[in-house]
Amino acid sequence: MASREVSTMIKQGFISDPTLSLSFSPSRTTLSSRPYSPSSSPPPPTESARPSHNNPTLFEMMSEEALCGSKTIEESRKKTQRRVAKFLTELKAYNFKNGGLGLSDVKLTVVSRDGYRVAMDVHRRVLSEKSRFFAEKLSQRREKGVSHTVEISECDDVEVYVETVVLMYCDDLKKRLIGENVTKVLALLKVSAAIMFDAGISSCLEYLEAVPWSEDEEEKVVSHLSQLELDGSMTEVLQRVSSEPSTSARSDGILLNLLSGVLQAKDDKARREMKTLFSRLLREDSFDDDNRFDVSKDTLYHLCHRCLSSLVLCLSEATAIDGSRRDRGVLMAEIAREADNLQWIVDILIEKRMANDFVKLWADQRELAELHSKIPTMYRHEISRITAQLCIAIGRGNILVGKESRFSLLATWLEALYDDFGWMRRASKSVDKKLVEDGLSHTILTLSMRQQQAILLKWFDRFLNKGDDCPNIQRAFEVWWRRAFIRQYTDAEDSSQLQITVCSYPS
Repeated sequence: MASREVSTMIKQGFISDPTLSLSFSPSRTTLSSRPYSPSSSPPPPTESARPSHNNPTLFEMMSEEALCGSKTIEESRKKTQRRVAKFLTELKAYNFKNGGLGLSDVKLTVVSRDGYRVAMDVHRRVLSEKSRFFAEKLSQRREKGVSHTVEISECDDVEVYVETVVLMYCDDLKKRLIGENVTKVLALLKVSAAIMFDAGISSCLEYLEAVPWSEDEEEKVVSHLSQLELDGSMTEVLQRVSSEPSTSARSDGILLNLLSGVLQAKDDKARREMKTLFSRLLREDSFDDDNRFDVSKDTLYHLCHRCLSSLVLCLSEATAIDGSRRDRGVLMAEIAREADNLQWIVDILIEKRMANDFVKLWADQRELAELHSKIPTMYRHEISRITAQLCIAIGRGNILVGKESRFSLLATWLEALYDDFGWMRRASKSVDKKLVEDGLSHTILTLSMRQQQAILLKWFDRFLNKGDDCPNIQRAFEVWWRRAFIRQYTDAEDSSQLQITVCSYPS
């Protein structure tokens, strides 16, 4: 029987080239192919050739490194060869099972970039029926009794190409893919798409749609599918990561419901866990400038006003506890919970750089401050932590507000912070005493000299009487002292009002 060979060079794997054409030549014509030549690395010197001294030469170190690299490449090549041999055995089993296909009439050779070659005896009928790419290329000459030789060179991964050909003989592709990992299936999908193997594409997409992905795998899936032109067939796969375009109002509605749910949670442990989760998620969003789903200022301040209203209500009930039927312990627990909720929202505002307006809002809570002074310290100290939060943020430069707002904040809440400081420090391990003192010091020192004097002289008397139960802001006192008496940057209007009384106690 006459025999001819079709020699095809398909560069870059299976990706078709519109200018590519099959060339026919007599069967005696040999294929033009690059012979495999292993990387030429210098052979390691033998023991007899090594110098006798203990310190290796540069040439010896380079030779050792080249030897290790060669061993690694060789081990990888052996693993690939074992897997390819397994696929070729599987291919022979399919050929035996489908005896009606007859003898193979295509010699398909796959060549890697480094020259590794794998040859397979396959059937033109299978290639043409399963792959529209092969159907087009092999239909250019249809001569009975003619055998073909097809070579695919410079493949990225020979193993994946061979396995894709094996899949063309498989009756149940979906079952065949069970147990594979996402990375392997993505590689099979890429080759299947390149050779227009529709059944392979469909099965890979069904697999990807059905299995769970890790975060790394999710990025790979989205990246690979965005590069492949598969029209609408990949829509089902991407539905788990893509959503309909949403408006800011819709996003705010979702976040408001979620955050409100956290604030109103009845289980304290679950509430703490969800607060931690949302804080982390919203912090991640703040680093993504292109993020479309972020909490708005209006949503956060709506929650702030809700917490403030609840606090006023709870403290009002607490001051009239004798005439109330409510249990004191339950009421005090509600005060602590609402204060903790407000602290959480304030943390988010500071993280999002939206807390400037809250300083004025908190400074205006004179009714709350008055109620605060009427209930026992052990129940109210969590409220003073909000003042500490704001002072720390102002001291770090994370909140930028005018001098009037800063002074108003301290005028309303500083006495309460002094009163509650001892309880704050002892009752909560999360309170950093030095952090609070530094934040308060820095905030005081941003005020005018007259305001600094008024605050620090009152603190001086309190600290002498209360000791550790009062914040130690000696550093602020020192700075103020030097400004007032040593450096003396004179300002006519301000310095004229500095009045210091020094008393001499009789000895």
